[in-house]
Amino acid sequence: MKNGLKAFMFWVAFVASLGGLLFGFDTAVISGAEKQIQAVYGLSDFSHGFTMATALIGTIIGALFCGKPAERYGRKKSLIVIGILYLVSAVFSGAIVNWYSFMFFRFLGGLAVGASSVVGPMFIAEISPAAWRGRFVCFFQFNIVLGIVLAYFSNYWIAGVPNDWQWMIMAESIPALLFSVLMFTMPESPRWLVKQGREADAVAVFEKTGEKDVPAELEAIRQSLADASRKGGKLFQKKYWKPILIAFLIATINQLSGINAILYYAPRLLEMSGVFREGAMLQSIIIGLTNLTFSMLGMILIDKVGRKTLIGIGAIGMVICQAMVARGFALEAFHGYYMLIFLVGYVAFFALSLGATIWVVIAEVFPNDVRAGGQVFGSMTHWVWSALLTWFFPLFLSIGGQYIFTFFSVIAALALLFAWWMPETKGKSLEQIQKELVKE
Repeated sequence: MKNGLKAFMFWVAFVASLGGLLFGFDTAVISGAEKQIQAVYGLSDFSHGFTMATALIGTIIGALFCGKPAERYGRKKSLIVIGILYLVSAVFSGAIVNWYSFMFFRFLGGLAVGASSVVGPMFIAEISPAAWRGRFVCFFQFNIVLGIVLAYFSNYWIAGVPNDWQWMIMAESIPALLFSVLMFTMPESPRWLVKQGREADAVAVFEKTGEKDVPAELEAIRQSLADASRKGGKLFQKKYWKPILIAFLIATINQLSGINAILYYAPRLLEMSGVFREGAMLQSIIIGLTNLTFSMLGMILIDKVGRKTLIGIGAIGMVICQAMVARGFALEAFHGYYMLIFLVGYVAFFALSLGATIWVVIAEVFPNDVRAGGQVFGSMTHWVWSALLTWFFPLFLSIGGQYIFTFFSVIAALALLFAWWMPETKGKSLEQIQKELVKE
């Protein structure tokens, strides 16, 4: 790929992945405000968990219903609308101090998160050359963790000013506005253009992105769509069982290994080990920077060593770290830096493996005609588990942290079995992956 074309593709992947940055920012920014939100609104642990999960309930609905608009109106327009939803949510959930309005606008932000987790990776996968697709889709995960780091820094800087929890939440409006504006500079997905009968426009996009053999790529897409037209484009058919199972398992293991619970409640977990609020927020930044660093490493390695190897290596490290956190809770030996060390270790192994691969794998394994539906299914599975875990995590902690972290460790062990079973998709075109995974 020539330098100019490579630069253009990096720009496309980066801008499209800003939806991931907002996804990450939204996930982490609430961690700095959650204890004050509980105090301001006088919430019980159960009500507080539900309030924290309101955005995640929105993600489920956003992921469930965004597929049809993305198919009808295109990936680009859908991402612009998603950016506007992020903006509205950030401004009003922070500006209006009312529990019901807070939950409503957080719900709107959740819609945006769920939709961006579907449309963003799908758009990047459809526009990227096969040899670079893993790295470019990984930009989405990279921006998720970059958003988490920025949110932790933002919370640390804002902490202590009057009404700081409101300013923490409203800070998200800045990247939301940037994303909405920059999406107007993006081309449309060439595969979506072919589906709309706009092949000349698709050719122009392929040439911009450096596709080596445009006629062959067009023919492969036409053939894929023709096959789907003859046989029906419904996702839940027996022939698609393998892509469906892969998406379900990677989304389930991703969340039930504990990542979002840790990111949402990082300051609370660190305060439990005796760190003051400001110190807990500073140590949360260390967790965020670790996530960012190892996500970058995963992005570099994903198209070199493959998806299977990364997940396998990460699974071993995650099992050990979560087991050690559980041990700390059981023996009450988590004071000082014990908790930080093993939480950071878990986040590092997660970012390198499941974090780097989830959106790539889900975007790759489904055929062209059902990719939108498959992306919805994978994302919705991810967000259902995330919402349930975030909702009940405060209750699990009150019962005993050793039990929930032992559960996280067991789920991480299942990731090793998943890595052994799953097929490798490194370096293959989307159409080639379809032929291997979908048996008539």
